[in-house]
Amino acid sequence: MKIGIIREGKNPPDKRTPFPPEQLKRLNERFGDHFTFIVESSSFRCYSDDEYRTSGIEVADDISDADVFFGVKEVPIEKLNPDKTYFFFSHTIKKQRYNKNLLREILEKNIRLIDYEVLKDDQGNRVVAFGRWAGIVGAYNAFWAYGKKTALYDIKRASECLDLSELKLELKKVQLPPIKIVVTGSGRVGKGVKEILEVLNIPEVETHEFLHLYFEEPVFTVLSSSDYNRRKADGGFDREEFYSSPELYESHFLKFAEAGEMLIAAAYWDPDAPRLFKLEDINSPDFALSVIADVTCDIGGSIPTTLRASTILEPIYDVDRASGTEIPAFGSQTSISVMAIDNLPCELPRESSLEFGKQLEQWVVPALLEENSPILERATVARDGDLTLEFMYLRDFVDNIE
Repeated sequence: MKIGIIREGKNPPDKRTPFPPEQLKRLNERFGDHFTFIVESSSFRCYSDDEYRTSGIEVADDISDADVFFGVKEVPIEKLNPDKTYFFFSHTIKKQRYNKNLLREILEKNIRLIDYEVLKDDQGNRVVAFGRWAGIVGAYNAFWAYGKKTALYDIKRASECLDLSELKLELKKVQLPPIKIVVTGSGRVGKGVKEILEVLNIPEVETHEFLHLYFEEPVFTVLSSSDYNRRKADGGFDREEFYSSPELYESHFLKFAEAGEMLIAAAYWDPDAPRLFKLEDINSPDFALSVIADVTCDIGGSIPTTLRASTILEPIYDVDRASGTEIPAFGSQTSISVMAIDNLPCELPRESSLEFGKQLEQWVVPALLEENSPILERATVARDGDLTLEFMYLRDFVDNIE
């Protein structure tokens, strides 16, 4: 089986790779009787072509003869090779409208799509993800934005740091007033966020304390779903019911938006679940949030101020409180500054790629040797020109012509 590592095709280009050179070298030694590896030449990948060649991996401009392709972000439609297997983050399984044509083309070209987002073990836990790194960089960017907005301190961009060690060293420059910080999510992404908060030595407090007490230092609280969602019928909360029938619930997040000055959103959001707040809520004088770092970057998702994805080159845009429309970054003292970069780990691409490759090495590459591997079967969105049974709910989405 010939495995191709594709050059990222989205614009702006993503510097990450699913497999760094040293890992492909190790895989070559371990699985050389079963696989050959080829890397598509790239001038912007975080690991150079020469680093792969030094590791004994072939690099070429044309890798279309590979059987299986590994990428990171969505593959541009025109670059999809028919009748092949692809691994990448497709951003289609939540019916993301902006990738409807991508999914259609995958079906048309008889491609087997295996989406990293749904690669899970037998207990339903995700096994490959960049989540920790998204949390780390997203939280760092929140404090970068706060420094720019308030002019209290100035730190480098995450992308200007050599590695995580330098990024953490840069945080020593941060000087915060006694602000309150809201964090949603406690999974991989949320844990990455907490790494940064711990480097800053910001204490964590309980939600009741967060809402009702005054502090002389910055503090943060981590919200679980039950803290800001309640059953419409009676105000109660049942975890199993919420995850199986989120449409029965409504948000009561606003009390946190009134108490906090910064929101770092790192929680998975179901499209049927309530949004945290309504866009018109930000015009209330009680709505105190001034910096929102939407690490999840769900356009049209849980955070209404995420009007679009921002980029590493232009990480922030502001949202005018009165109109709910976008204005230039830090264009007003009263507007809300939004960070919604959709490829945050790309700011520390070498380290995040290394960790991601280790996960693929552990879970995915050995599974390629199995016939009907359960872990790959569960993550197969499309095959043989059709959606698989588990993802048949996307049929109306794909067929609906707008």
